[in-house]
Amino acid sequence: MSESLRHRRAFWGVGLVLVAFGLLALVGAGELLAQDASQIRRYGDFPVIGARGAIWITAQVHLMFAAFVLGVPMFAIVVEAIAIFGGDKRYDKLAKEFTRLLLIAYSATAIWGAMLTFALSSLYPVFWSYLTTIFGPSMWLYAALFIVESFTLYLYYYGWDRWSEGKAKYGHWGLGILLNVWGTIVMFIANGWLTYMMSPPAEVAADTAPDQVQLWSAIFNATWMPINIHRILANVVFGGAIVGMYAAYRFLAAKTDEERAHYDWMGYIGNFIAIGALIVLPFAGYYLGREIYEFNQQMGITMMGGFMSWLWIIQAFLIGVLFLAGNYYLWIGMGRIPGAERFTPYVKYMLVVLVAGVIVWATPHTIIASRDEIAAMGGTHHPFLGALGVMSAKNTAVNLMILTTFLSFMLYRRANKIPVVNWARSGTIAQGAALAIAAVVVTFYGVYGYFVTAIVRIGFSVYQVLAVLAAMLLVVVLDVMMLRGAKSRGEIRWGQMPPRSQYALFVLAVTFTWLMGLMGFARSGIRQHWHVYEVIRDTSAQAATPALGPAATMISVCVLIFLSLVAIIFWLGGLAEKPAHKDPADLVTAVSRGGEV
Repeated sequence: MSESLRHRRAFWGVGLVLVAFGLLALVGAGELLAQDASQIRRYGDFPVIGARGAIWITAQVHLMFAAFVLGVPMFAIVVEAIAIFGGDKRYDKLAKEFTRLLLIAYSATAIWGAMLTFALSSLYPVFWSYLTTIFGPSMWLYAALFIVESFTLYLYYYGWDRWSEGKAKYGHWGLGILLNVWGTIVMFIANGWLTYMMSPPAEVAADTAPDQVQLWSAIFNATWMPINIHRILANVVFGGAIVGMYAAYRFLAAKTDEERAHYDWMGYIGNFIAIGALIVLPFAGYYLGREIYEFNQQMGITMMGGFMSWLWIIQAFLIGVLFLAGNYYLWIGMGRIPGAERFTPYVKYMLVVLVAGVIVWATPHTIIASRDEIAAMGGTHHPFLGALGVMSAKNTAVNLMILTTFLSFMLYRRANKIPVVNWARSGTIAQGAALAIAAVVVTFYGVYGYFVTAIVRIGFSVYQVLAVLAAMLLVVVLDVMMLRGAKSRGEIRWGQMPPRSQYALFVLAVTFTWLMGLMGFARSGIRQHWHVYEVIRDTSAQAATPALGPAATMISVCVLIFLSLVAIIFWLGGLAEKPAHKDPADLVTAVSRGGEV
């Protein structure tokens, strides 16, 4: 039996068994409604960490793996498309290597999903039966699409070499598109369940029987689409960061210059995708926050102005680390590009903007202080720093950081190119003017926001976002047109990167993983003591929302578990590669000389 056939049977066996157990759990939970509520155990318990801790860990690790297996296929098909339509076989190899990481990660996703199903049905049986009554049909569809998605994944990967030539390659690329379609639908279905818990439709009340709740009304709730958009972008960032970390690991372990060159290039692609999606991710976050406020203002106040307000200071530092690490990797990478030295003097100015932006973004509005400190300040707000803690300053800071990061990408892209079009100088001036005008618009509305009411100030963020997006779009269009037929200043020296550059890729992956856990806590924690906000109250012993300290500890545990499993996946991915066979003539020569084979 061939090795690939054994792999396929093993994957299918694990997947189908897990789906079967999951379906049994759904059926069993649904039957609870037929029993007298007084005879049903409402909450279970779990040793050491408690029921909520068990749910927290299984749900968070499952979501991390799900983000990875949804994000990687998105840019795998983009990379494969570049190989097909651009004729560069390197991209085909890269896309296949991306996809190979999915096989084991997909099984891990299924395993943790099954564990989550068992945990919910045994530890929160009444609540689980409530959800299955409302969402039962969508859960069956979820399971069916899981099987279809897994079949498509294995067909996509194991048919790669057979369908890599001629017209068959278009059909293979179509399989990759289908894989993304199934995965996105699966994510949208699951998002309907979790957003219903946060923003149930207005017609759902505490006395409304679950079998009276309309399925489509429950799925199409106020935060469903914002979460969908936010998670699509976040999954791309996360997938790119994990692939970049994989490339960094392989780069540091490489034995040959050819290997180092390949994984240096792979790390650049992963970083490009991660930071490229990160640039627009804050806009999706603002959209989600706006919809939460529109659904329930008290929930929004709890999130931004209540006990969770300091959580956003932690988030600001983490996102600042992402921007700094991503830019640092690009600036170090310019050292291997001929002609990039002409941009080196500008790096220090971009660093100043990024550091100042992080400082402003991470400045709290209300400082935690003692009674004596408050008396010395003359109030709870610092006379100077308090002005930097409002959204006018923070929106201005993050938009300028986004523009600066975008400029780093453009300098990197332009470094070894010499435009040959006769309007190159005018085009470059137009690009600079577009970025400058966007920066002026962002700064103007940021300052003007201090002189208007809060409701008007919130609207200014829309103008800032539109100015930044318009400038980036215009610059990219002009750049593509300008660099057609451009001359090269020299080939990029792939592989000639210092080891410290690869540590930046590790920092990106670890930071974003921790940030995902933090934002998951924020989204779930604003429900406070409700399973379904203002519909089903949590009456268990662990109903209170944990403070930031215990929450950070639990998030860190989840991150350690996930990254440990990812390390195993990286190791297994290396084992899956075929060892390089030496030339028989070289073997004969080595033996004749008494050397090792």
